[in-house]
Amino acid sequence: MKVLGIDPGTAALGYGIVERTGGRLREIDHGCLTTSADLSMPERLLAIHALVVELLELHEPDLMGVERLFFSRNVQTALGVGQARGVVILAAAQQGTPVREATPNEVKSAIAGYGAADKEQVQRMVQLVLGMSELPRPDDAADALAIATWVANTDRGRVAATAGVMDRAAVAPITRGETGYERAVREAIAAERAAQRTDKRNAS
Repeated sequence: MKVLGIDPGTAALGYGIVERTGGRLREIDHGCLTTSADLSMPERLLAIHALVVELLELHEPDLMGVERLFFSRNVQTALGVGQARGVVILAAAQQGTPVREATPNEVKSAIAGYGAADKEQVQRMVQLVLGMSELPRPDDAADALAIATWVANTDRGRVAATAGVMDRAAVAPITRGETGYERAVREAIAAERAAQRTDKRNAS
């Protein structure tokens, strides 16, 4: 199984391809696309789309892994990542490549055993897991390899569902079960409606 991992961004987009053969994982390719600040946003997005299409056509991965934006204090950064994600997912859809998603914390926990692992820890663990002779650089490429590794280790020919039904930013929200967040929302709504019914009865 071959996986293309993408760490999305409009200024810098990391990519990494890994291949699983039996129980062994190896790195095939990795790198980073940087776009000039002199380019307009449409030009940046076009360059990202062209690169992802080229990678998909060249390596023909079975799956693509994309980092899902979980939280960002910087609205501008969040918007840029969201736009890059959209272009990447579009390219995957055009090539018929299934997409898997994970938050940075999910990937770090799987790779380094710690959701708040720093960049250097992620690089070292990716190097170790993939048996690379050198640390993967730059950081964006290392993150992309980590995402690809996460997909290769968690997907076994099934549809990976990591998002809740209410997460409309996800590629494929879960349509079964109930997350803790959803349960809390449902219980809060039920409690509010019960309180409203009680108020109406008391008023009458």
